[in-house]
Amino acid sequence: MPPHSMLAPLDAHLTDARPRQLRPIHRPLVELLYFGVKEARACLFAGLFFLAMFCVPRAGLAGIPRYDVLLAVALAIQAWMLATRLESWDEVKAIGLFHAVGFALEAFKTSIGAWSYPDFAYSKVLGVPLFSGFMYAAIGSYIIQAWRLLDLRIRHHPPYPMAAAIAVLIYLNFYTHHYIGDYRWYLAACALGLYARTTVIFRPLDRDRRMPLLLGFVLTGFFIWLAENLGTLLGVWRYPNQLGAWSAVHVGKWSAWSLLVIMTFTIVANLKHVKARVHVPE
Repeated sequence: MPPHSMLAPLDAHLTDARPRQLRPIHRPLVELLYFGVKEARACLFAGLFFLAMFCVPRAGLAGIPRYDVLLAVALAIQAWMLATRLESWDEVKAIGLFHAVGFALEAFKTSIGAWSYPDFAYSKVLGVPLFSGFMYAAIGSYIIQAWRLLDLRIRHHPPYPMAAAIAVLIYLNFYTHHYIGDYRWYLAACALGLYARTTVIFRPLDRDRRMPLLLGFVLTGFFIWLAENLGTLLGVWRYPNQLGAWSAVHVGKWSAWSLLVIMTFTIVANLKHVKARVHVPE
């Protein structure tokens, strides 16, 4: 169903694939502009949520702790996107799965001191505020929205069981590397082999463009790493080396986020309406 909200005219314009008559010198600039607008629109959930992180003071609002306010904001954004049909129930269920796996990872990482949430909140469970899962859900929301706005199609996707296996191993490595070693780069090599032929076809304006899907994973991971730097700069959570004074998140986190994007993409690719646009060779 089409969305019923103030964004409906914008979305209708962005997804209008009728041919445009553009001069060759203008076309790259116009397509780049539309691509940027579509990417920004796909980041609707993440953008609104990080705006709330920036605007809500550390002391909270009206006596309500900051983390609890952020949880209320995240729930309100999700409810609005569902009510206005910007996301379907099936998509919200997938986003809920992202929230669950993200929260489980947060609970584990904070329990071993990998990072911490220093402020008080009523909505903290196992030392982790419940809003934190929405930071992972925001990645899933972005991929779902980008799929529709950019008319994404996937060519030469690896067989689903193999894609699911590498996604599960990537997720487990976030836990097990504290005990049996970090196999991140081995998993990255396996992912490189699986997705080496995989191409994403997308439509910035009225013509199809394509790029390696692996490049999309790496670029998305980079922007998540930038967002993580913003989150720690605002003091929403902190790594041990940031307790005295803020410092940039280690660039090695970029690779971790890129691998997590692979896992998120695998979940999205199993949605019924998305699966129909994924080509898996015989």
